[in-house]
Formats: sequence, structure tokens, C-alpha cells
Amino acid sequence: MRLVFAGTPEVALPSLRTLLDSPRHQVVAVVTRPDAEAGRGRRIRPSPVAELAEQAGLEVLKPAKAGDPDFLRRLRELAPDCCPVVAYGALLPQAALDIPRHGWVNLHFSLLPAWRGAAPVQHAVLHGDEITGATTFRIVKELDAGPVYGVLTEPIKPDDTSGDLLQRLAVAGAGLLAATLDGIEDGTLQARPQPAEGVSYAPKLEVADARVDWTAPALRVDRLVRACTPAPGAWTEFRGARLKLGPVRPVPDAPALAPGALSVGKHTVLVGTGTHPVALGEVQPQGKRRMTAEEWARGVRPTAQDRLG
Repeated sequence: MRLVFAGTPEVALPSLRTLLDSPRHQVVAVVTRPDAEAGRGRRIRPSPVAELAEQAGLEVLKPAKAGDPDFLRRLRELAPDCCPVVAYGALLPQAALDIPRHGWVNLHFSLLPAWRGAAPVQHAVLHGDEITGATTFRIVKELDAGPVYGVLTEPIKPDDTSGDLLQRLAVAGAGLLAATLDGIEDGTLQARPQPAEGVSYAPKLEVADARVDWTAPALRVDRLVRACTPAPGAWTEFRGARLKLGPVRPVPDAPALAPGALSVGKHTVLVGTGTHPVALGEVQPQGKRRMTAEEWARGVRPTAQDRLG
């Protein structure tokens, strides 16, 4: 099939590479978000998908909106049979959805209808799901509600961050997406409606959502930090300045501490929560590099009156 691939961040790269290598399909162009600020220097850069597509010699389309007339005209000229989508990051109007004869097929990183929306992996970690996965479905106007072609499952490990889990799903999902397109092409795969029960939503986690509430139970603190790693990045405050947090470790047998209180040992830095303490891992003070919690504590020398939060 002739394909126009739509995607933007790094998580879409395994799927694009798999389709570029497929002997059964021809990727004729890529659709991605416009160039944007990235990296520590906040320089304007093309998306990871755009960079890979350019290396492969593909035409790259970067519409400000997917309903732009010039974009729709060019998409019709390209005449794709199907448009596979992985984390494109923009709404697709019906005028765009109607162009490929097999529609737009999305690889979504949840077991639909659970966790429809922008941040399915983060919400699966945040809510303590034991199993997640990936789903291929045909895009319709309603958010992530289209009929399903295929599913794979993936266990969530107790220490998984969103980044860890998403990396595994991106690789496994690339195979699922390729198999889905194979089945559509040869007519052996039919999409089935999603069940009406079990629908949940996963809105984007903002920076404000990533602030740790030390009065919450240790389990909740652990899940929040892992869910927000690497983005948007969990954080707290210490002496009025922001302190970014890497994953923490619940320590149920440690002596109780008041929420946010610190206990500095030779090899651990414990913080009190609403239940038992957690041990800090890496931290990053405002304007400084990442470091171990022990390094940080040696520098700031917390007192008994100091609190996180």
C-alpha cells in the first residue's frame, strides 16, 4: 500500500523505521508537526520524525493545521491508500480522514477503551495498572473511539517509569502496526467496534500536575514520580526553590517521618509522606545538574526544620 505516515516525537520512530523497511508497503511522505523549540538551548528544530524522513529522502509535510487547504490538496495528490499515525499530536478533520481509502490507522499506547487521550502511558503508571498495551484502530471524529484492528499487551513493572514503558510499547507497537497494515491490505483483518464499557480518559499531565504532595501515601508519591518521568518531570520545593525529582523508593520499614520531613543517612535520604517514608533517588536543584540525593544533601545540609513541599 501507498502510505503517508503521520507522527512527531521519538516514540514514533520505531514504527516509521519498520514501515520504511517493509517490502509490502511504500511510505511516500510524512506528516509531522511544524518545527519547534527543543533542547536546552531552545533552538528551533524539526521533529524527530521529520529528521528521519528527510534522511530517508521522503517528502515532509508540516501543516500548522491538518485542515489547511494546501495540505489537503497535497494529500489528495499523494493518493495514499492508508495513513498510519503514531503520536502525531494534532486533530484530524473529517476532510483529511476521508482522503485515504483505508482511512487513518492509529497506534495508541493503551488497551482501548481504557485511557483514551494524550497521556495513556502516564495515566496507566499513575493509577497503578498492572497491565497495559497498544491498540491499532481506525481514527474517527470522536477521540480515540474508532473500531479496533489489533491489540498487544505489556506488563507494567513495579519500577517502570513512563519513559521505560513507552519505549517498550513503541518497539512492540511498531510490529503491531505493520501487521495491521498487512491485514488491511490483504483483506484478512476487519476492525471491530470498541466496547461501550471501560472507557477512561488520559489528559495531558501538566507541570502543575507533577508537583508532589507529601501528605499523600508513599504508594501515590511513587506512582506520581514514575508517571512524570521523564516528562513533565516530578518536582517539589526546598527552601523556596524548585527541586526536580527522579524516581523514589518506598521504604515501609523505616521510622515514620512527618510529610515532607527529611532524614539524611550515610547512603539514603528519606522523605516523609502520608504513610511511610520514601528514599530519594536523583534530584536536580534549580539551575544545576542532576545529582544523587546524597550529593545534594551534603551540599544543602538540611536541618530538622527543613521540609520538602
